[in-house]
Amino acid sequence: MEVHFSPHGGCTDAIVGELGRSERSILVQAYSFTSAPIAEALRSAHQRGVEVAVVLDKSQETEKYSSADFLLHAGIPTQIDRRHAIAHNKVMILDGRTVITGSFNFTKSAEESNAENLLIIRDPAIADLYTQNWMLHAAHSEPYQGKKSSDSGDRGSPGKKNKASSRR
Repeated sequence: MEVHFSPHGGCTDAIVGELGRSERSILVQAYSFTSAPIAEALRSAHQRGVEVAVVLDKSQETEKYSSADFLLHAGIPTQIDRRHAIAHNKVMILDGRTVITGSFNFTKSAEESNAENLLIIRDPAIADLYTQNWMLHAAHSEPYQGKKSSDSGDRGSPGKKNKASSRR
């Protein structure tokens, strides 16, 4: 197990490193997702043949700075969980063996400004429990169709969309 803390505790780098080593699958549940490096690492994994699927909180449909459109345009299946007041999970399950979780939102603010924690748990039995929970949420979630606002922004680059998120 690995433990990281923020601000400036290397949480984003740890996540990006784990995503870069994944070989088969990455399942993501996220409340807030504005991190360009993490979005880019997911796209890279998808491009090298890793099966990537994402379930986001409904707030990500209308947030001005969300990686939802970037993921969608990268061809990554992205769903919205509207069933809960907030879908507050911050979880990644890699290759059915590794779980990344904690209070750490996948945002620039979480890395640079907030007091957060991140656990990387390498245990297939725990990964299986998290996978089962991910599947339950995915089953009641709906495919993300793109932004519902008229904001057309640069949807092909998470970096552009996330510059302003550093103000959050």
